[in-house]
Amino acid sequence: MPRSELFPPIDPFQTGMMKVDDLHTLYWEQSGNPRGVPVLFLHGGPGAGASPTHRRFFDPAHYRIVVLDQRGAGRSLPLGEIRANTTELLVRDLEQLRGMLGIERWHVFGGSWGSTLALAYAQAHPERVLGMILRGIFLMRRSEIDWFLNSMRVIFPEAWRRFAEFVEPEERSDLLEAYWRRLNSPDPAVRMAAARSWSIYEGACSTLLPSPEIVSASGEDNHALGLARIEAHYFRNNLFQPEDSLLAGIDRIRHIPAVIVQGRYDVVCPIVSADELRRRWPEADYVVVPDAGHSAMEPGIRAALVAATERFRDSRGRGRYA
Repeated sequence: MPRSELFPPIDPFQTGMMKVDDLHTLYWEQSGNPRGVPVLFLHGGPGAGASPTHRRFFDPAHYRIVVLDQRGAGRSLPLGEIRANTTELLVRDLEQLRGMLGIERWHVFGGSWGSTLALAYAQAHPERVLGMILRGIFLMRRSEIDWFLNSMRVIFPEAWRRFAEFVEPEERSDLLEAYWRRLNSPDPAVRMAAARSWSIYEGACSTLLPSPEIVSASGEDNHALGLARIEAHYFRNNLFQPEDSLLAGIDRIRHIPAVIVQGRYDVVCPIVSADELRRRWPEADYVVVPDAGHSAMEPGIRAALVAATERFRDSRGRGRYA
């Protein structure tokens, strides 16, 4: 019977801080089997950071689990830093980490923004990727950003109203700019209040059924500040040119084994993007979870992701990996 639950909690066998330029220093860790098949976990957001739970999608007896907090996120320093923070630089950071750890090839696992970064990394370095597991597909297109900022009210009017009413009525025609000003205010209290409002809005829309636990976690200071500042920065400044470039580049990675997992009722990253990706990438396995929204912690999503990591356990036969 396929495993459907997360693996037991584990501690890292190695942690470190990797300096990538004069401004940013990134937290990284390894857990599981030091001689196992490498897998890279890419968190969402951008800016959300990783947590100990994320190690648990992978069999620690089989996988060498590598987790990184991206620029400005989680335990990386400085928290919430938006300078020198672009998709291209994040891709470069992943290559620096891979080389530092002496890994030749690895699996790449990413959800939400993590799926965006995984696609960008794999298209830049297809020779380094053993397989891909992608969840809650986000392609960083203006239509997806506009949906997040304005149209999620179609499904979650109460959460959107709280999000919009945080700013003055005359500012609500451009919520991104209104929040951007506050998230970059010289007053820490103003920045923090805006960050909490932004992050709680996203958390409240992330599950099929209400989850007070996820909403509460979304309001935690470090998580909220990293998520909101960096997410607003990417929404404003880091659109791909052309914006469908991730779809256009799929031919570079169609040979890579892949699983796409998507909640049917994902409101944060609607299924239309996953459907477009699947049509461009027919070789990928496509799993639509019929009773789930966006969060990786929903039972159906969690089970599908664990099943995907278990299916990739035969990757020792796919070539040299370390």
